[in-house]
Amino acid sequence: MVLHNTQILTRAAQALVREHFAVAPGENVLITVDTGTDTALIDAVFGAVSAAGGRPLVALIPQLPFQGALADPFLTDSLAAAAEASDAWFDFCFPYMAGSKLQDRAMKANRSRYCLLATAGAESFARMYGGVDFSALMDFQIAVSDFVGSKAGSQARFTCPLGTDITFTMDKVKLKRHRVANVPGMHTVPGAQNLYPLMETVKGKVVLQALFDEIYRPLRRPITIAVDGRIQGFSGAAAEDVARLERSLRRASGTGSQTYGYCIHFTMGFHPATRMTERHFVEDIRLPGTNAIGMGLPWWEAGGGENHPDGVIFDQSLWIDGEQILDGGKLVGPAPLVAAYEKLQPSFF
Repeated sequence: MVLHNTQILTRAAQALVREHFAVAPGENVLITVDTGTDTALIDAVFGAVSAAGGRPLVALIPQLPFQGALADPFLTDSLAAAAEASDAWFDFCFPYMAGSKLQDRAMKANRSRYCLLATAGAESFARMYGGVDFSALMDFQIAVSDFVGSKAGSQARFTCPLGTDITFTMDKVKLKRHRVANVPGMHTVPGAQNLYPLMETVKGKVVLQALFDEIYRPLRRPITIAVDGRIQGFSGAAAEDVARLERSLRRASGTGSQTYGYCIHFTMGFHPATRMTERHFVEDIRLPGTNAIGMGLPWWEAGGGENHPDGVIFDQSLWIDGEQILDGGKLVGPAPLVAAYEKLQPSFF
């Protein structure tokens, strides 16, 4: 049975507030939105926080021109004060504030539970948080996280139909997943899992079909990124993409850098209720078989930040230590993960 959109959105907001972040009575909850955010989304999350006994504060800002540290000149002291004084912080802005000095100070204050939601669309949010049974989604998310976390030192390879073929040695997981986001720090939308490489071991090429550098967009022409430890260069880009990607790669590699940096993360998307929007980056990279490839310097090292560009491939095949995990985007192993994934049936179509 297909629920009315308002019911789906309400259910999704409750899943975020109650199940994912366990907002408690009296907690201060900051909801950051921009001029592109759907008002229905703002109303639903505000209402869910109020119903949980939390104390919501909506901060509306002009849409940021860039994400991460590039957003610093456009953020205000008053917003910084609200962020540091929040117990939970739902950031719907896109471009987003993760990686900015403001967000970094709030994380160092060790109070706020920050969620990088980064979607303006009520329907996109409803699919991600209300499109499947949330408890089952988190069960699978934790199972995938534990599996990937056990594979540090393993050899990984992924391909895509357009010619991507990359190999690397897996590093330990950098951002631990929590079934309930009840500890201060950075949290993200379920439905995807990062794979972190030992950066110097990454070799091969990736053929991008979408890109988020200074803006998010599908690519008119695929871009091929050549990697041998560091990113060696790129080819095939349409005229409108060359200068933007060049700037972004150099900027993300450090001030004044003459190099392109590294591939710092890969991902595997698996959310069965997502749709290809070509607008909502956070939803698109959770499509089953999607891989979002971060390029530049890692946020966990000095000089890194969340303003790195992310290239996107679709329909990936993935192997870890020779065992095939994905085949053209379909989960095929290991058997316990496949069994858990079969429980994730979309609740509407």
